Amino acid sequence: MLHKFFLTISALFLMSAAAHAQEAAEQAPAAASVPAEENILHLDLSTGGRVTIQLYPAMAPNHVERIKTLARQGFYDGQVFHRVIEGFMAQTGDPTGTGTGSSELPDLKAEFSQFPHLRGVVSMARAESEDSANSQFFIVFYPRFALDGKYTVFGRVTSGMEYVDTIERGEPPVNPSRILQASIAADNKSPVLPGARSNFSEAPITLDDLNAPINP
Repeated sequence: MLHKFFLTISALFLMSAAAHAQEAAEQAPAAASVPAEENILHLDLSTGGRVTIQLYPAMAPNHVERIKTLARQGFYDGQVFHRVIEGFMAQTGDPTGTGTGSSELPDLKAEFSQFPHLRGVVSMARAESEDSANSQFFIVFYPRFALDGKYTVFGRVTSGMEYVDTIERGEPPVNPSRILQASIAADNKSPVLPGARSNFSEAPITLDDLNAPINP
């Protein structure tokens, strides 16, 4: 009899808890829907094409927000890849092009994870302090698992990795590759690519050409 009593009490308790949970869920405001394009970063590179990067706000919300903010400010437009190591990574995000610069925004607190530094992973560069990431980031050419848990991963290249592969190497490169435009997919900005006439070869102008009469 006592056993049945306890079972009844337990059942009533579970039913009550379930009812309260359902009531709370119904009263709680629904989470705002974020378009998928809001977390996609485009980098139009001087190497000839657009690189698309999937951002991971669930893993590194503050770093993703920083990248999106700076991209929308035009901060990255025209910046060079100032440190590019063969078999390792390509680094950018420094307006001075020296590796010592950053944005005017405050440094970020680390959001380390165990997400592996695979090919195409995009991670924040930092100084010695774990909480010194600001605007500089790097794209990994080949897996570097020794970086896991030490640098904040915030995205990964989903297309256009061939344009990353052709970034000029060097520390710094002699003729550095650039980000022509950084944009968020939700803003629907057209690609900015190297001029179509960049490979166009004109015939040389001779002295006779310079002296020829101008025909209206």
